[in-house]
Amino acid sequence: MAKKKHAQKKESKFTLWQKIAMIILFLLIFIAGVILYSRYIATSKIDVREIKVINQNLPSDYHGFKIVQLSDIHYNTTIYKEELNKIVQKINKMKPDIVVLTGDLFDKNTEYQENDFTDISEALMKIDASVGKYAITGNHDVKFTEWETVIKNSGFTNLNDTYELIYKDSYDPILIAGVSSNLNDTKNISDKMKPTFDYMNTIKQSVEGSYQYAILLLHEPDYIKNIDYEKFDLALAGHSHHGQVRLPFIGAVITPKGAKEYYNEHYNIDGTELYISNGLGTSSYPYRLFNRPSIYLYRLETN
Repeated sequence: MAKKKHAQKKESKFTLWQKIAMIILFLLIFIAGVILYSRYIATSKIDVREIKVINQNLPSDYHGFKIVQLSDIHYNTTIYKEELNKIVQKINKMKPDIVVLTGDLFDKNTEYQENDFTDISEALMKIDASVGKYAITGNHDVKFTEWETVIKNSGFTNLNDTYELIYKDSYDPILIAGVSSNLNDTKNISDKMKPTFDYMNTIKQSVEGSYQYAILLLHEPDYIKNIDYEKFDLALAGHSHHGQVRLPFIGAVITPKGAKEYYNEHYNIDGTELYISNGLGTSSYPYRLFNRPSIYLYRLETN
């Protein structure tokens, strides 16, 4: 009788260890599945996020004006030549009026060859925008002296610390301004924006040539509070990747410096609409979770 009880106890312990082993095995398989998914699937399925932006300041001739935003490509991290060309094809199907690149075309931890710069230029040159293409630097881009040449060869206008008036079938322009990356810059963002604000303050006093709607491009969204942001109706930023790895009910797990206060998709700051792209590539680690890479399409409307 005692032997039987001992055998049953031994069998019960064996069954318990089997259950523990199965649970551990399941957890290991689950964790491995999440890692593989976040590395190879979640980084490759590119979304197109379409957003309607309504503002009464927009001239009626610009109703339906389409802006496509690219950001944080971090070329050769998870976006390579083939992926970039597919992104360009997606953009051209949208028939944008303007295309904006809000920084981090390159990745500071990646080594590039001359053919990489050529491949990027050839791909971005194929983007067809009816009015124009504009770019600013991100904090990764400033490491590369080739950035300006690549942007020029791609048919983009370098909008770092300057502005331009946009005309579309109208005598009434809208203004687009850009500011270069501020994260490691010794120059104050207010000083960099001074030429733009000098123009804005002067032109508003004149009826002829004045604009009614203004767009700002910046890379690190937190710096918007360091300038007179209320002068802009719409601000487009990048850098945050929306945290890159997000968890349900929690959101972003880690956000970079320069995107600690503003890192989600949309904020209304005293009437200025701030939209932040979650980017196309990856930074620091090549993983995404609950946060697929995206191209943003904004439709400007008067009502």
